[in-house]
Amino acid sequence: MTAARFNPLVAELSAPPVPAVFAWARAYSGSAGPMIDLSQAVPGYPPHPDLFAWLAEAASARANAGYGPIEGETPLREAYATEVSQVYGAAVSAENIHITAGCNQAFMASAMAIAGNGDAIALTDPYYFNQETTLAMLGIRRELIPLDAACGFVPEIEGIEAALAKGVKAVALVSPNNPTGAIYPATLLHQAFEACRRAGAFLILDETYRDFLPGTDRPHDLLSIPGWEDNLILLYSFSKSFCIPGHRLGAITAGPKAVSEIAKVMDNLQICAPRAPQAAVAKAIPALRDWREQNRIEILKRADTLRQVITELPAWNMASLGAYFAFIRHPFPGKDSAEVAERLAKKAGVLCIPGAYFGDDQQDYLRFAFANADSETIAGLVARLSTFSMD
Repeated sequence: MTAARFNPLVAELSAPPVPAVFAWARAYSGSAGPMIDLSQAVPGYPPHPDLFAWLAEAASARANAGYGPIEGETPLREAYATEVSQVYGAAVSAENIHITAGCNQAFMASAMAIAGNGDAIALTDPYYFNQETTLAMLGIRRELIPLDAACGFVPEIEGIEAALAKGVKAVALVSPNNPTGAIYPATLLHQAFEACRRAGAFLILDETYRDFLPGTDRPHDLLSIPGWEDNLILLYSFSKSFCIPGHRLGAITAGPKAVSEIAKVMDNLQICAPRAPQAAVAKAIPALRDWREQNRIEILKRADTLRQVITELPAWNMASLGAYFAFIRHPFPGKDSAEVAERLAKKAGVLCIPGAYFGDDQQDYLRFAFANADSETIAGLVARLSTFSMD
């Protein structure tokens, strides 16, 4: 008898990293106090009560039990197009918007629409691990753009151009970045877009954490460039801003042709994104702006608290911080980052993601998702990290 075989492109992948990290948390005795969870990027506060009510109303509507438009519900596409137009000061319409079941699916659908087996897409190093594994399982080669801690993990245009010279179909950037938190300057994003346009490639810009930028300036001017539709795809997630990661809702902003091609992929992946949260978020986008702004300010306070914590821990180094994340250099050179993170969870009650999950060269780092915890909890890291050892 011969056992059936799995797709080797999937079988060769490591197991999903977050469940492994949660397993460490279950082994924690509680001796240092309650677990400080800085692992998965989830909001550390609940959705707005009105959003709960709109979700309940939409979920009980008979109309939402059927299939919806592949590209997304018209009210949500229109509401999000209006928001994008306001954020970037550029005219964007519903035909530029495609709704997906989360931003991971937005990336997968975009990658599949652009590249095929044997093609290449460029990622930064470190990278967001779900994007790297998405390419691997699709048989799309990755070209890595190396990032330097000395430059705050912000890519240099020379690195982007070098990847384009290798014939990649797209350059994928995440800003604010996951895992480092680095915020890419508008001038760099403009240069990256122009380089992609000269090479006949797409710039895929994942802006999942856009709503938590520290200032009020526009993230970039890319949507004001004539012809942007031919080479630009923006990705976004409603999960963080509206605190609904379990409802799986993301968005793509692109040219109508790209939206049409992505719809072909979406029809096979899921047919349509969940309809009830689409109806609820369409109402929430204009109605909850003040609440979202208050949350942005709260996340900035948490970032400031973590920055102060690290200044009190000279053995630990803040390599980069922004939006939801900090990339922290741990004080145990030569130690596997997973070993450090596992011991932190089991002995000190601090749960975080090992740097090596974001690239083989990131063993000296840990990712802290500080948005998960309030400032008082974050301040408790001083006591736990100052006495932590690998002995």
